[in-house]
Amino acid sequence: MKYILWLVLLWPSFLFARDIESAPGEFVVRLKKNISVQTSSLHSLSQALGSSIKDTIPEQNIVVLKRASFENRDVALKILMQNSLVDIAEPNYVYRAHRTPNDPMFPQQWGFYNYGQTDADLTPGIRGMDIGALKAWDLTTGSKNIIVAVIDSGVDYYHPDLQGNLWTNQAEQNGKTGVDDDGNGVIDDIFGANFVDGAKPTGDPADDYGHGTHVSGTIGAQSFNGQGVAGTAWHVRILPVKFLNENGNGYLDSAIKAINYARKMGAKIYSNSWGGGGYSENLKQAIKMTHDEGGVFVASAGNDSTNNDETPEYPASYAVPNIIAVGSMNNRGRLSDFSNYGRYSVDVAAPGENILSTDLYGGYTILSGTSMAVPHVSGIAVLLWSKNPELKNTTIRNRIMSTTKNLLGGSRIRRGLVYAPAALQNSIMNPDPDDPRAWNNQPLHISSAHPYLNNTHQEFEVTIPGAKRIALYFSKFKTEVDLDKVELFNRAGTKVTEIFGRNDAEYSLPIDGDYVKIIFTSDGNVTDYGFDITKAAWE
Repeated sequence: MKYILWLVLLWPSFLFARDIESAPGEFVVRLKKNISVQTSSLHSLSQALGSSIKDTIPEQNIVVLKRASFENRDVALKILMQNSLVDIAEPNYVYRAHRTPNDPMFPQQWGFYNYGQTDADLTPGIRGMDIGALKAWDLTTGSKNIIVAVIDSGVDYYHPDLQGNLWTNQAEQNGKTGVDDDGNGVIDDIFGANFVDGAKPTGDPADDYGHGTHVSGTIGAQSFNGQGVAGTAWHVRILPVKFLNENGNGYLDSAIKAINYARKMGAKIYSNSWGGGGYSENLKQAIKMTHDEGGVFVASAGNDSTNNDETPEYPASYAVPNIIAVGSMNNRGRLSDFSNYGRYSVDVAAPGENILSTDLYGGYTILSGTSMAVPHVSGIAVLLWSKNPELKNTTIRNRIMSTTKNLLGGSRIRRGLVYAPAALQNSIMNPDPDDPRAWNNQPLHISSAHPYLNNTHQEFEVTIPGAKRIALYFSKFKTEVDLDKVELFNRAGTKVTEIFGRNDAEYSLPIDGDYVKIIFTSDGNVTDYGFDITKAAWE
């Protein structure tokens, strides 16, 4: 079956201006050789240049000029370059140290800096699909004034990459052993509390499952300490609040007590990489109390590949104004196959697939899940509050959501990939030229059987004359994971990508050229809906 699309090409041009920072109204100007900074009157030069002279660099015949800060920079440069005295005129650019951590495992943390390195599955990433940590760290690295409650399975509080950023209860640390010195209902809670047995809480939040330790490392592993990994926030206080047991399970009463404890101990951010159970008004009220006291509640969307709009996942789906529901993204800039989604119920995505972080007994490990996405968002909230401590919790939430980057291939969630530098500067991201949603598009009608049969082999072709690259839009896609797949090939016969699992309302990776070959195969076991391709984007 062949689809050949003959289209009249209209090549729109888009100009994406890069706003390079410079000192307002300042310009570095080299004078022509017949004019000497050393021998000329600065007053005369100032008049001739129509600008005040802030400084000189005589060895290069340079003057540093100051003009009105509200003047358009490009207009000022044009005026200066038209001056007969001027050889070169440039803005007084701002340069900043690029603060790359010396932690030896940092290059494996693609969620912070994705330069196209392979992940644990040896899948190459797509450059720039990360949270922008390097740029964010030039603006802030966090603050010890901010407490993040990791409500989870506890924390390995002897881990050398975490110890320096763990919260301590000064009243208990300096009090008497066996006494509830601060009267909070938990005895000797020096490093946090344990509510696994809700009726008998203890002051020992030691992790015996590893989940909470991994989450904590992504939030706030010590950075620039020459070991292990880096955290999103280099400076923070992590409050371990344990309610999940050694199997990763916990109960409603324990969850409520854990949240209430964290609130009483001054948490600003609540990191929640857990979910399940039914709707609970009591749990919702506990979360609402964190909102009433100005906290942000970050929650995982779930790992069932289901639509939270149709089947809510709690606590992420509660209608409380301070909740940020987080899905998982892979290193190719797409929502992870396992991640829950929802155009109204899942707010943002963050790196959550093959994430390296801290583990029990001072170790490190790679885990995947929306659980791993949540701490990236919790860490960004730390950075944002450390730079702007006056912001309200709902402003923090809205800032994180309104400054996201587009996920590649389309999105099944409210927003996109959280992007720390944009959140810190409250700047809206420019359109991504690699996003097929900004390209031309043409209707298509290519489908498998619904459901498809065992041992299917179908081939389709799409040709768009003159196209430089093509992306196919799957309005509906559901196949057996790993085994029943769509493979896309370019004109040279090179396989560009393969797609399986659940991928509704998403574009494929772009295929270079004007031609795509589609091959759909299934094995002899499970069958499912299959796929519908309803349009092609091209440029």
